[in-house]
Amino acid sequence: MEERTVFDWIEEENKGAGQAGEKEFGRMKELVKTLNEAAFAYYVDDREIMSNFEYDRLYDELAALEKSTGVTLPDSPTKSAGAGYRPVSKLVKSEHEFPALSLDKTKDRQALAGWLGGMEGVLSWKLDGLTVVLTYRNGTLLKAVTRGNGFVGEDVTHNVVHFAGVPRRIGFGGKLIVRGEAVMKYADFEKVNKELPETEAKYKNPRNLASATVRLLDPGIALTRPVTLCAFDLVYADQGADISDPNSKFSQLEWLKKQGFTVVEHTLVTSLTVEYEVGRYEEELPGNEFPTDGLVLIIDDEKYGKSLGSTGKFPRNGIAFKWQDETAETRIREVEWSASRTGLLNPVAVFEPVEIEGTTVSRASVHNVSIARSLKLAPGSGVRVYKANLIIPQIAETFDPKGETFVPSKCPVCGGPTVIRENEGIETLYCDDPGCPAKHVGRFSYFVSRDAVNVNGLSEATLEAFIDAGFVRRFPDLYHLDRYKEAIVGMEGFGERSYDNLIASVEQSRSVKFSALLNALGIPGIGKDMAKQLSRFLGENACERFRELLKERYDFSTVDGIGAVINDNIYAWADDPERFGEFEALLPELDVSDDAPAARVEAGSEGNDPVYGRTFVITGSLVNFTNRDQMIAFIEERGGRVSGSVSSKTDYLINNDVNSGSGKNKKAKELGVPVISEAEFMAMCKGN
Repeated sequence: MEERTVFDWIEEENKGAGQAGEKEFGRMKELVKTLNEAAFAYYVDDREIMSNFEYDRLYDELAALEKSTGVTLPDSPTKSAGAGYRPVSKLVKSEHEFPALSLDKTKDRQALAGWLGGMEGVLSWKLDGLTVVLTYRNGTLLKAVTRGNGFVGEDVTHNVVHFAGVPRRIGFGGKLIVRGEAVMKYADFEKVNKELPETEAKYKNPRNLASATVRLLDPGIALTRPVTLCAFDLVYADQGADISDPNSKFSQLEWLKKQGFTVVEHTLVTSLTVEYEVGRYEEELPGNEFPTDGLVLIIDDEKYGKSLGSTGKFPRNGIAFKWQDETAETRIREVEWSASRTGLLNPVAVFEPVEIEGTTVSRASVHNVSIARSLKLAPGSGVRVYKANLIIPQIAETFDPKGETFVPSKCPVCGGPTVIRENEGIETLYCDDPGCPAKHVGRFSYFVSRDAVNVNGLSEATLEAFIDAGFVRRFPDLYHLDRYKEAIVGMEGFGERSYDNLIASVEQSRSVKFSALLNALGIPGIGKDMAKQLSRFLGENACERFRELLKERYDFSTVDGIGAVINDNIYAWADDPERFGEFEALLPELDVSDDAPAARVEAGSEGNDPVYGRTFVITGSLVNFTNRDQMIAFIEERGGRVSGSVSSKTDYLINNDVNSGSGKNKKAKELGVPVISEAEFMAMCKGN
């Protein structure tokens, strides 16, 4: 059937010749509007207003209607790359030299062999992050731009230069354009989310956190978040690139590795091997450290692939594969509202246990009030459940609804009033009581955590019990629990021994480094790494110096790595009588020490510790230290500094594979930075 546009449709309708009815036309308009709004929220605003499952279902419905009627609306997402999308932040817009189109998709793994035909293809992960386009000239990173709507994105160079996998300089001196996906590991996502200040809402998945980090205005915050950019496509390279086979996409990716890029895992396949390799990737999926939402298959022969051209949205040289979601039907038992230390109340669907992808699940986060209401999650309602990316339980849809979702008017923790706040059409529920114990529990839980004052054995459940009993209202109260010894010993799960162990841990926590205390205070934007940065700047008597500078209204944005946003956050905290008063009352309870020994002289002086005053970068696996955190602590205790990237200020790169071709090794050699092994580092420290 010949494809028609909406203008043809209207003309035929006016003539009375239209074959499809008004109902189909109305439904198509509704689907286009809904899908474009969902895509705009996802790609531009970093919000999720519907699940991937629901988006795919509506998309497939629209595609089927277009096929049956022969009509395609002008802004249909099936034919246009991001129709109606536009950058909305204050970041500078930048036009792409080569359009960054999305790929058509399939869930039929057997169809991949037929699509590939007799050609070879490159199979790789479809990473779930934010696409960024890098441009290099004369061996130097010129700019980094988000995908945006595929034609115009936003310049985010100030953040991307700090990401793992992005070499600032490469050996190739010509013009180079590379596409990559900015992603965050699951483990890093959990860590960063946990360390967010109490005033900031948690991110619900690694993609949202990575995407938000890419588009931050303050690179100082981006520096504290471990984002990796994985290259997945060489878009353009001037002649002179030493690629073994310039026409091979596989060879191009291998060449990017040699230039120092982190490259997505990829495999060369044929129509005979592609289905097997898809199965192999599927087996690796549960243990994959980066979030993914499928696979990508690209024709290896670049010239042939380009000759196929593209539709308005899809290049014909590639296709995305998404695993067919295994769904199970069950019934809702209840909807719980989980409280966070920010006051946000998240709906969690609790349902009859079902087995999906080999494990039993009975709960799924629903993210916000809008989604919960759209699903009509009432007790007894039938729901279909699936695992997003074969990992995270999600509600796909509701069948046989038994009523509307109940949204509590009172906080389930404190009984105080709740309030629904709307942000760009998304409704979220908050507890409006500033004294809600859930907020206090979150603050105290962070305060006593390992990277803060470190009170071993003081669990969130115990803190909640102490807060409920009135033993703890402010941070200093933790150091006077002996007033309530009799009551604590009599609490369920406690006894004399448990009490003694707890008090011993509390007493031990009185000795604390200034950076750990600063991190514990929960000032927005100041986590573990930023606190150490500020502590190093303050130098000797850091705590007193910090208080003095606050009185002087010192501009902390002048400190390396600390921007205007964090400076404003510091003074918002300092100007809050309750929060700053709590800090002042806490100081007499603590023995606050500087992070670095004070009695050291300048680095390199004869007879003194060679670590002091020097900057180190650590990469690769370790032998003598249990983990990287342990080695970092060792260096910092001796007055050294650890950075995440090699620069002209780096004194040593520590890598047990001193001859590796990694990006950090290459950069160190370019800048003349010595690359030493762990054994050489330990020999350097011996005797000091």
